[in-house]
Amino acid sequence: MKKVLRFLAIFLLWLISGLIFRFDSEYYSLLNIPSFALSGKVLSIVWIIIYILIAISIYLVINKTNIFKNSDYLYVLITNYLANQLFLFGFFTLKSPFMGFILTTITFVSSIFLYLETRKIDNKASRFLTIYPIFSLYAFIVSLAVYIMNF
Repeated sequence: MKKVLRFLAIFLLWLISGLIFRFDSEYYSLLNIPSFALSGKVLSIVWIIIYILIAISIYLVINKTNIFKNSDYLYVLITNYLANQLFLFGFFTLKSPFMGFILTTITFVSSIFLYLETRKIDNKASRFLTIYPIFSLYAFIVSLAVYIMNF
């Protein structure tokens, strides 16, 4: 039971921003969006799957090492977590495509480093992160397009 609770705690941490900051459909409908952007429902499903995979990866790393003694992993994880979690706030609460672009850029770059740092610790755990940098690249491209198309 302790293992399940630990996993759920990690997973819930990644869901926090979605619970605190809401998707503003009215604001979103006012923006010019590129034709290759996925719908909000599809994006929500994809991000939940990615958050599950991230939680599994972190869970495996925590079970293998003390992350507080591995400063490279910990700093990358915190940077990635904060940028990821602040996206909804920056884009929808502040209504700033520029802030959304900056946070998406940080998330994308730090997702690559998170994958690499995780691979140093546990190759199996890094496999759960494979989709994260790929989808973060897609989010980066969409965010850049939204920023350019609206300003």
